[in-house]
Amino acid sequence: MKPTLVILAAGMGSRYGGLKQMDPMDQFGSAILDFSVFDAIKAGFEDVIFIIKKEIEEDFKNLVGKRIEKAIRVRYAYQELYKLPAEIEIPKDRVKPWGTAHAVMCAADMIEDQFVVLNCDDFYCDTAFKLAFDFLSTHHGANEHAIIGYKLMETLTDNGSVNRGVCQVKDGKLITIHERLGIVKTQGGAAYPDASGELIELPPESTVSMNFWAFNHGILDEIIRETPKFLNENIVKNPLKCEDHLPEAVRRALEAGRLTVDVLISPDKWIGVTHKDDKPGVVKAICDMREKGLYPSPLWK
Repeated sequence: MKPTLVILAAGMGSRYGGLKQMDPMDQFGSAILDFSVFDAIKAGFEDVIFIIKKEIEEDFKNLVGKRIEKAIRVRYAYQELYKLPAEIEIPKDRVKPWGTAHAVMCAADMIEDQFVVLNCDDFYCDTAFKLAFDFLSTHHGANEHAIIGYKLMETLTDNGSVNRGVCQVKDGKLITIHERLGIVKTQGGAAYPDASGELIELPPESTVSMNFWAFNHGILDEIIRETPKFLNENIVKNPLKCEDHLPEAVRRALEAGRLTVDVLISPDKWIGVTHKDDKPGVVKAICDMREKGLYPSPLWK
C-alpha cells in the first residue's frame, strides 16, 4: 500500500486575511495545494485526504476538489471543535481550531497506514515529496518517522512574521524541535520574540520544519492519546487560543523516547503565502517555473 497524502486545509487564514486554501495563484485558478498534489503524484502518491472545516466544504469541493479528483483519489476529513473526548469542556466563545495535531487526529480513522502530512499554503517543490516517499518506502517501523527540513533563511518573508519549528539535529536525527512564533528577518539574520517581547536571535542556517512530515502509523496512537491531554491542561490557561501543534506533539514523544525522526534536508527555497503581500511573489515564482518547463499550463488537463 502506498502512503496517503494528508493536506491541512482547515486554517482560518487570519494573517492572510482570507481562505488561502482556495486562493488562485495562476490564471487557471490553481491554488498552492494544486501544485503540492501535482508534485506528490509525480513522486508516486495515489491518494489524498484534505482536512477542512465543514463550513467551507461546498466551496472547497467546487473550487479545488473537483479538478484534482480527475488525477488522484480524493477524500475529505473535517476538523471541528467538538471532535474531542466528551470530558473536555469546550469554551463558550471558542472559534479557533485546536491546532494541526488535532487536525490529524480528526482524520485518523481514514488513514490506513503510512502517510505524509503538510500545509496547504506552503509551496515545497517536488524534491520534498520524493524524499518523503522514498523514506517511507524503506522505513516501515511504526515509530520511525521523518521530517523534511529547510534552512531558516530560505523560509522567511519580507512581509511580516512566520512561525517555524526550529530543529536540533545530530547525525541526521531530530533531537528536539520547538515551535517559534513570530520569527522575523533582522539585520543579522532572524529572530523571534520571547514572552517579554525581547527578540531572540536564531542562526540563519538553522534547520526548520515547514510542517512536512513522513509518518508511519504509530504517530496516530501518540496523537490520539496525548493531544486531548495537552488541550485539557491548556484550555484553562488560554481557553480561546491554545492549540496543539504537530511539532510540539512530536517533540513530546521524541523527548520521551517513544519515536525516532530522520531529518531529510530539502535544497529548495520555500514559497508560501503567510501574508497577503506574499501572493505576488508566489505568482511570479510559479510563472518562472512554468517557463522552465517544471509545470504544464494548465496544471490539470
